[in-house]
Amino acid sequence: MKLLRLRLLVGITAATTALSWAGAKLWASLDTLPAVPGAAPVVLAAVAAILLATAISLRSRLKAARERQPGAKGVDPLGAARAVVLAQASALVSAVVTGIYAGAGIYLLGELDVPARQDQAVTAGFSVLAGVAVIAAALWLQHVCKLPEDHDDPSGPATSHR
Repeated sequence: MKLLRLRLLVGITAATTALSWAGAKLWASLDTLPAVPGAAPVVLAAVAAILLATAISLRSRLKAARERQPGAKGVDPLGAARAVVLAQASALVSAVVTGIYAGAGIYLLGELDVPARQDQAVTAGFSVLAGVAVIAAALWLQHVCKLPEDHDDPSGPATSHR
């Protein structure tokens, strides 16, 4: 399984931010700009907390198994792979969502004289922060589940035997 890179996620977020800002500007010209949902930062923060809890749990279980502590509960390889898939999917979706709220927030910064737009800008800002937290927790979970490199193999880690 190929690991996600921060560079890819930043690129997705930047592209989505630009598209979202342009879309918000166009949508506002029609006087129908939708509100930023108030639940967005809460949902994103909950996803970040779940990913963080999963990473902490797997990390402590892997450490206990590595140190051969008595009664240590091992980690199912399929469960770890599922955790990585969850982390990668969460990071990719969060990169898009973070870009959407960042673009909307940037547009809303130009309309802070309207009280309703101020509240939406604050909500968009919290959504961006929570989205970044999801990306950070997802990348850490992916790192926790990464297999250690096998330095004893003379053929190198990139080769496979069939």
